[in-house]
Amino acid sequence: MLFRRLCVFCGSNTGTRLGYRAAAEQLGLLLVERGIELVYGGGNIGLMGVLADTVLMRGGRAIGVIPESLMAKEVGHTGLTELRIVDSMHERKALMSDLSDGFIALPGGFGTLEEFCEVVTWSQLGLQSKPCGLLNVENYYAPLLELFDHAVREGFLREENRRLVLDDENPASLLEKMATFRPEPIAKWIESEER
Repeated sequence: MLFRRLCVFCGSNTGTRLGYRAAAEQLGLLLVERGIELVYGGGNIGLMGVLADTVLMRGGRAIGVIPESLMAKEVGHTGLTELRIVDSMHERKALMSDLSDGFIALPGGFGTLEEFCEVVTWSQLGLQSKPCGLLNVENYYAPLLELFDHAVREGFLREENRRLVLDDENPASLLEKMATFRPEPIAKWIESEER
């Protein structure tokens, strides 16, 4: 699969480890090298700002999507290729999805987790078939990945749906996994006895 644009969810903070910033920079460089445009939350602070600035400084294209209510809080990035201001978080996520061929989550907080889990849920429900990857920098997402595995063991998540979440600690390797991703056709996702 060739990507024209990838959506990256990430924190409005840089976190406590230098590896988080380095991963955002490395991912930004890879996007530019591969001619992939960045779609992201539109902020100029935290990992969002690091990622967007890296893409822009290397001559890439960065499209931000931010709700009006967050323009001041997340300090909307005014130097982007394109900054789209929307009315709500729902509109933000829908537009980011429409613009993108796949999704990556760098480390982040509640917003990053919610955005990523929502697009994976859309895949599970068959509303989309775009690859979804966690960049597991410094093992940041190890507890979340273990939770997904626990959900499989406990019967709340099917194994084939668990495979919708790709992960890797290396940005280049994650992009390769996403490029070769093929969604499995799932005839049903709720057992008749579960209704």
